[in-house]
Amino acid sequence: MSTPPLKIAILGTRGIPANYGGFETFAEELAIRLVRRGHAVTVYCRRHYQDAPRAEHRGVRLVVLPAVRHKYLDTVSHTALSMGHALFRPYQVLLVCNAANAALCLLPRLRGQRVVLNVDGLERKRRKWNALARLHYRVSERLACLFPHAVVTDAVAIQDYFRQRYGKATTMIPYGGGAFDRPPGPTLAALGVEPGGYYLYVSRLEPENNARLVVDIFERLHTGRKLLVVGDAPYNAAYIRELRQTADPRICFPGAIYGEGYRELVSNAHCYIHATEVGGTHPALVENMAAGNLIFCLDTPENTEVLGGAGVLFRAGDPAAAAAALQTIEDTPDRFLALREAARRRAAEHYDWERVTDAYLRLFHADRAGGAPQVN
Repeated sequence: MSTPPLKIAILGTRGIPANYGGFETFAEELAIRLVRRGHAVTVYCRRHYQDAPRAEHRGVRLVVLPAVRHKYLDTVSHTALSMGHALFRPYQVLLVCNAANAALCLLPRLRGQRVVLNVDGLERKRRKWNALARLHYRVSERLACLFPHAVVTDAVAIQDYFRQRYGKATTMIPYGGGAFDRPPGPTLAALGVEPGGYYLYVSRLEPENNARLVVDIFERLHTGRKLLVVGDAPYNAAYIRELRQTADPRICFPGAIYGEGYRELVSNAHCYIHATEVGGTHPALVENMAAGNLIFCLDTPENTEVLGGAGVLFRAGDPAAAAAALQTIEDTPDRFLALREAARRRAAEHYDWERVTDAYLRLFHADRAGGAPQVN
């Protein structure tokens, strides 16, 4: 897709290289593709998530700024500081991530910069937030309908929510997924697992991502394979300690793993277990589909939308039934070979990063005329 070059800034994530979650993976994958197409891209990064000082990453310029390291202030404090910096730079487009930052979209719009807000899922539903934080997210949903030029939702279910609740037309652009095909290597060796010898769960270890449910299901499973619970989370030490109290020696908690180590794990898993109940399109789900893994997935509107029938669904309210379904996968894996290929094919057809980049560029190049913010 040939388009005039733009100066673009991405704000609201923890930064790149990705070492946290979905927004960071999204920012990295999109930014490097925009650079390859000739655009100048800057990603704003939080200082305490940078493992080493650097001014650029794979052709993407990095601006590293501090943030208030607090559960309720980390995101908004860093985005506010980043926005103050970006207002006085020659960016033509600001891509702001996270609905919590909606209020910060007004000033750059008034200054003539095109502002696109990716709201992700319905963040206020996360159990980690107190009442005040949930109120902030609810207000931010309304502001998202007023201040940015365009709003991106990453699932049809979230797009429908904004249309039905606020009468807001949003642009649905999902996350992408690359085709992982890494041979077994040092990561598997360090964890003491063989190719096909483990079930894989990847997520931030927060209650609504249901790691506790996954552990409960796996404890009932008759298998010699292991369960790798890959992930971590700031401000959630008590919950993680509770998870680690399982007496099942087959369940391992290696922490967060990124980059080539993560790709190695995805490429060699027996089955991927996905159990998030909040959010839109989750990159880990798409990536495991792209790898041709068998997907065992919590039945939510957003998850089933992404999976499109290319996997096995389970419900949160009945761990025993879920364990029975997983036991069938364990005992008769050949029955599910067609689902593996269906998942791979669906990821290639619907969740390709190049098509995602095309969609964002169409949005970025839309009419950048200013004017007073108003509900579309």
